[in-house]
Parts: sequence; C-alpha cells; structure tokens
Amino acid sequence: MFQDTRPADIDAAGGSDPYAEFRVTQTTERLALLRQLRDGNTPVILNAPDGTSLTTALWALDDVRSRLSFSADASHPQLPGLVDADEVVAVAYLESVKLQFDLPGLVLVRSFNACTLQATMPRDIYRFQRRNAYRVRTPERNAPTARFRHPSMPEMVLALRVLDVSVGGCALWLPHDVPTLQAGTRLAEVQVELDDLTRFAAALTLQHVTVLQTGDRGVRLGCAWQPLSGGAERQLQRWIDQAQKRRRLLSLG
Repeated sequence: MFQDTRPADIDAAGGSDPYAEFRVTQTTERLALLRQLRDGNTPVILNAPDGTSLTTALWALDDVRSRLSFSADASHPQLPGLVDADEVVAVAYLESVKLQFDLPGLVLVRSFNACTLQATMPRDIYRFQRRNAYRVRTPERNAPTARFRHPSMPEMVLALRVLDVSVGGCALWLPHDVPTLQAGTRLAEVQVELDDLTRFAAALTLQHVTVLQTGDRGVRLGCAWQPLSGGAERQLQRWIDQAQKRRRLLSLG
C-alpha cells in the first residue's frame, strides 16, 4: 500500500529521495516512454554494480503481466555476469532526455531458436534533461524575465524578456533604445523569473549578440549560465523538464 500512496519526495524505503522531481509518477507516462524505446529500437545499456555492461534493445512490453523483454545474444561474454548481478540499472536516451530505471528480477529466458532477458516492469523511471540539448522557446506573452543592472550604467536596471532557455544558457531580447552590451561581458547578479514559482539568482556570460530580423527592433543576447547553485540548477532543470512534458503531451493530442 505504501508503494502506491507514498509522496513523490519519499523513496521506496521511506527516506528522502533527492531525485524525486525527476521521477515519472504516472503509469500512463511510464508506459509511453517504454513504448518509445520499444518502437524506436532504441539502444538500452544494462549496467551491474561491478561494472558489467551490455547494450541491448527493448523487444517486447507486456503491460498486463508487467514484464519487459530485451534482446540477448547467448554467446555474449557479459551476459552471465549481468544475469547473476543483485541489481541491474537500464539507461537509454530519447533525443535530449536520459531515461534511467531499475530492472528487478532480471532473468535469461531461452527458447528453441532465441533467448531474451526478461524483467519486471520498473515502478519508477527517472528522466533527466541532457545538458545543452533541449531549448525551451518562450511565448511572447507572459514571457520569463531577467533583471540586472546594466554593466556600464549601474543606475539603469534592465528587465529583459527571455527568448529561450536551456540548461546551458538563455537568450535575452535587448530593445534598440537600450545601451548595447558587448560579447564577453559578465552579468553578475541576474534575477531570473521563469514563472511565478520558478525564480533564482544567477550569473551569465554574454557569448554573442545578434540583430533580430523581426518587426521589433532589438538584438538577441546569447548567454551562458555561470555555475548555478544547487537550488537554482534544480529549479531550472525542473522547469525545462515540465516544459518538455507539456510539449510532448500536446504533440500526442
């Protein structure tokens, strides 16, 4: 019963789970991710604690019996060590997302002309955004903002619209009537507000300045995050993760 009702930030043993925010909690979403792995014949890397590793693919998914089947080569030298391991962790990549999940009860099943690795379907799947891979383009209305003092004119406080965001950096829109900024400039005390619940302090390095070919006169400031605090990095990762989930659900609709 606890497994079905435990809070998202509590792990299976009842302790705090530091990766709770990355855990896929909905059964339908877990199944959708596994089907993507199966249908795309995506490489899945199986890892044991002793370093034994095997690359395979998800061959079949039985959601009624809660079983997964992976392709296997009976002659592969890593196979015995993997089957004998106390625990096995699977890692796979769907474009810009890393998936990670345990494979409890992994066994080798042999038939007349083939063999498969079978395991119980994982209760938890963790999805992590790959660094610098996925970029969220923000809407013009109610867009996120970045507030900071102009490096050359400290008395001028800027509130710039955030054009897009990734875990590696962001792009800001600088209106034409604001004193320009040069590539290489470091922006030290930037207050970033992505939404009402996601706000954090950051430092940015301006990497490039691009004139926008739009009706609005201004330039695009391409910026890289300087090392973020742990709390800020988690907020950013969670915000990007939620944005990608929304995009995926809209594409399914």
